[in-house]
Amino acid sequence: MSYDVIVIGAGAAGLLCAARAGQRGLRVLVIDHAERLGEKIRISGGGRCNFTNLRTGPESFISANPDFCRSALARFTPEHFLRLVERHGIAWHEKTLGQLFCDHSSTEIIKMLLAECERGRVEIRHPLQVVSVGRNDAFFVETSGGRFAAFRLVVATGGLSIPAIGATGLGYEIAKHFGLSVVPPSPGLVPLALDTPDLDRFASLSGVSFETAATVGDARPAAPVFREAALLTHRGLSGPAVLQVSNYWRPGASVEFDLMPEIDAEAWLAERRADPKSARSELAPALSQHLPKPLPERFARAWAAACAPPKPLAQWTRAEIADVARQLKAWQLRPSGTLGYKKAEVTLGGVDTRALSQKSMQARSVPGLAFIGEVVDVTGWLGGYNFQWAWASAAACADNL
Repeated sequence: MSYDVIVIGAGAAGLLCAARAGQRGLRVLVIDHAERLGEKIRISGGGRCNFTNLRTGPESFISANPDFCRSALARFTPEHFLRLVERHGIAWHEKTLGQLFCDHSSTEIIKMLLAECERGRVEIRHPLQVVSVGRNDAFFVETSGGRFAAFRLVVATGGLSIPAIGATGLGYEIAKHFGLSVVPPSPGLVPLALDTPDLDRFASLSGVSFETAATVGDARPAAPVFREAALLTHRGLSGPAVLQVSNYWRPGASVEFDLMPEIDAEAWLAERRADPKSARSELAPALSQHLPKPLPERFARAWAAACAPPKPLAQWTRAEIADVARQLKAWQLRPSGTLGYKKAEVTLGGVDTRALSQKSMQARSVPGLAFIGEVVDVTGWLGGYNFQWAWASAAACADNL
């Protein structure tokens, strides 16, 4: 059967692209291998879908070609998607740092996208396995349910993260088949593993979180600083701050935690030493009682035992104060690796954007072939940025088919 457009992948990017193309009068077919559509949308945001971020800008994305995302993001903004959400009567709320969530369920976003596809008379076929893709007079897609053809082919297959819900490398294989290069993929927004002695030292603190400003030490160029919570786990490090820095972490690098953001640690320690009450105690009670945002008591005890002199503050020397202050402001842990695609929220790397048009997402060397969403080498921060890239790249593609 022949169509104007075939979209491979019925996730966030694929469904919005198909809907907009169908509503522009094109005959669109969407193919997906899953029994249940939009599964990554469904599980996102704790089941409430962090569907965009009001602070979206190109600086919040990582790519080997960092300027590529600017055009699409400028033409389809969070406000554009929010208007679509409101038109469908979906209640939403803003959490911290510009993150927007559904009030009720992420399934509302899936239903909205499917309704938009229905409005565009989009045909969706699933579950179908893609066997091969090629081109003669038109693009053809061989599937477990037959052969389909179209003059335009859009690849919206996502990345390798969360294989339990069906993630595959199909999009990368299609890109390579047509001669496009792929920036090597790796897990993104992923917990980091620790080995001994750090894991042994802090293993008993599994489940304890602390507020911090985190970054990657040794990063070139310098990584951003993320002011969020970190979490100690039985395998290492997690929590929003750690997931954010994981996008910039590379094997061998350290992760640095400022445990006293916006506080002069050396001056604070000197004050504690001068205070008759706190001076009689070791460091842990002061960390868990006298900070504007006290550190959890269990964490404070374990950290002080590992990093501070085991004696009352009154007995500390100036050199000891300076050393502990330095560690409080830049506590370093050196992860041994990530927890892999199974625990990753996104995939770094992907189809090399230097081969694609910023305006249309189409491959310059293969007219009519486009790549959108996570399969492309554009990865956002935690907090709705990757959904906004899905919407923006989908709109850029659909509006230029």
